[in-house]
Amino acid sequence: MTIYQVDAFNNQIFKGNPAAVCPLTAWISTELMQSIAEENNLSETVFFVKKNNLYEIKWFTPTCEIDLCGHATLAAAHIIFTELNYSEKVLEFNSKSGKLTVEKNEDWYTLNFPSEEIHEIKTPSILEKALNISILKTYKGKWKLLVELKNEVDVANLAPNFSLLSKLESNGIIVTSKGYNVDFVSRFFAPKLNINEDPVTGSAHTLLIPFWAKKLNKTTLNAIQLSKRVGILKCKHLNERVEMSGQAITYLKGKLTL
Repeated sequence: MTIYQVDAFNNQIFKGNPAAVCPLTAWISTELMQSIAEENNLSETVFFVKKNNLYEIKWFTPTCEIDLCGHATLAAAHIIFTELNYSEKVLEFNSKSGKLTVEKNEDWYTLNFPSEEIHEIKTPSILEKALNISILKTYKGKWKLLVELKNEVDVANLAPNFSLLSKLESNGIIVTSKGYNVDFVSRFFAPKLNINEDPVTGSAHTLLIPFWAKKLNKTTLNAIQLSKRVGILKCKHLNERVEMSGQAITYLKGKLTL
């Protein structure tokens, strides 16, 4: 089986978010895909199978299958366009989260995902204790919390207690604020999924984009995920859908011996 490793949401090696990409000619067992993801030990390993004019896609963390992953979808699209010689401009995926499209424009890839609604909740005391910082407001999505902080410095300097964060019911915690040189910045923590901090998180932006679009009263936004590896995104709010654009670069190509 061929395997690639791609750094997504940046155009430099060792930046952005790494994902393993495994093209398949037919689906293998869920157990084998999970074992490969565990062995890779990256935040995501993505598998896809071509069916007629589109691709079926699945994402795995080292511990479980998930419903949606932005950076691994971008990584898969990058491989399909650059290594598998896909000639159309727009690529379609079928997934657990419905139809997803990726459009290639020069060296940028635009992902079109469903947006996710959030509602304000009372900030859990364990969250404030885990982040050890003053929280402006807390919002809840389907599986994630969105936490608004005062400014970019607070987001950048955050040093969470991951043990406490893992006790929250939510699978992921998005921390965000208005940016100094971009519209908004964020970081993403998922210790419950054995990912203390994810470098760049496309699925988090399905909440972030509508949140900041409404807050800033604009539909086109620029964003940075302030992890050590740094992610750069161009975003657009389309009501029930969002677009996020990023670049990608191939780090590794190899063969799995199974």
